[in-house]
Amino acid sequence: MHGPGHLEFEEYTLASGLTVILHRDGFSPAAAVMVMYHAGSKNESPGRTGLAHLFEHLMFKGSEHVADGEHFRLLQEAGATVNGSTSEDRTNYYEVVPSNYLELALFLEADRMGFLPGAVDQAKLDNQREVVKNERRQNYDNVPYGTAYETIAREVYGSGHPYSWPVIGSMEDLSAASLEDVKEFFRTHYSPANACLVVSGDFVRGQAVEWIGKYFDSLPRGVPPAPVAPALARLAEDRHIVSPENVHLPRLFLSWPGPMRETREDALLDILTTILSAGKNSRLYRPLVFERQIAQSVSAFTDGKEIAGMVTIDATARPGESLSEVSRCIFGVIEELLAHGVTEREIEAAYNGKEAQIASRLTTSLGIANGLATARTLTGDAENFNRDSGRFQGITPEEILRAARTVFSAHHVSLSIVPREKMASAGTARPDNDRASDHTSTGTA
Repeated sequence: MHGPGHLEFEEYTLASGLTVILHRDGFSPAAAVMVMYHAGSKNESPGRTGLAHLFEHLMFKGSEHVADGEHFRLLQEAGATVNGSTSEDRTNYYEVVPSNYLELALFLEADRMGFLPGAVDQAKLDNQREVVKNERRQNYDNVPYGTAYETIAREVYGSGHPYSWPVIGSMEDLSAASLEDVKEFFRTHYSPANACLVVSGDFVRGQAVEWIGKYFDSLPRGVPPAPVAPALARLAEDRHIVSPENVHLPRLFLSWPGPMRETREDALLDILTTILSAGKNSRLYRPLVFERQIAQSVSAFTDGKEIAGMVTIDATARPGESLSEVSRCIFGVIEELLAHGVTEREIEAAYNGKEAQIASRLTTSLGIANGLATARTLTGDAENFNRDSGRFQGITPEEILRAARTVFSAHHVSLSIVPREKMASAGTARPDNDRASDHTSTGTA
């Protein structure tokens, strides 16, 4: 097995503590600028959730030298693509600009890195608070199955765990967020020493280095906050939750505690879940969707993050089918897997799919910038972007079987989302071969 080619890049650190990574390519006469802060929702605390995502919004509302609305206007008039995103582990901001507008992008990122708090006032906070609340309503609360993973994370990780609350936060915490809370989050997490800047694409190196030094080198260094310690999830019992909601079809979620990202176990489970659900001939799709036709879709994936992870299988029942039957079929597939393992051919096919995904990130300057920034921020070494393919090499059926037994023999969370009016006939997704000594609850949404 051979991975994608090695990506050449340059890395150095400014006096301000900012890590800078440069990669030149010739995909197009454009450059991607990515700033990633090592701060996400896991850096919040109970009662103060949603601050990282709320602050992402405020970062686009002007800084001390850039008026409200000017950040977007200046870049969009230059033909740039602009956006940002927040996850549990990091927040990123990026611009893809024509090469002759690289200095503008660097200035704007530096100004909000160093000079944002003075421009944040109560009116801006109140405005963006309502924007985020509407985002939560539109993308989570009022969307079919929209809060499923919020429920699962709360149950798998447990109260107080940094991954137990949603990235977008709760309505109550968003309402309670004060101007001082927001500014304190900036002071703690948005220093150059807690950030990484990547420039990828078509640019003149000497000129880019000069501009980066000009705008970022004199910013106050700050002190990176202490890292959040790894905290793998452990369940003392199975938990079964039935949630009647305004949906047309029942959907089942089964989640087990899993490993952190960038570990051998995470790579093994990535290959395993690909074998389980990728393609029409996969272990889960074939019996559930094609042969028995009791589900209209099924997927499996591992979600390894910086300090913990989990493995999830979800399936949507066909009209008239029960989640109990869907669950029995899924556990039957798992039992077969644990009894007989997987084949070399299945591993090879899954590996080839991972190689294609990794290679696709190398086709754009933005994909490269994001990959390098993520590797540097979450693993401490940008070279791990080049090593990503190596995580999947040399995997054997015996390793996969050991990983499967470790995960699937542990306790899990089962969430059944059922149509309100059909709750009785949809079933609770507790098959005979599932554990009986568990906690069962019914939730409402």
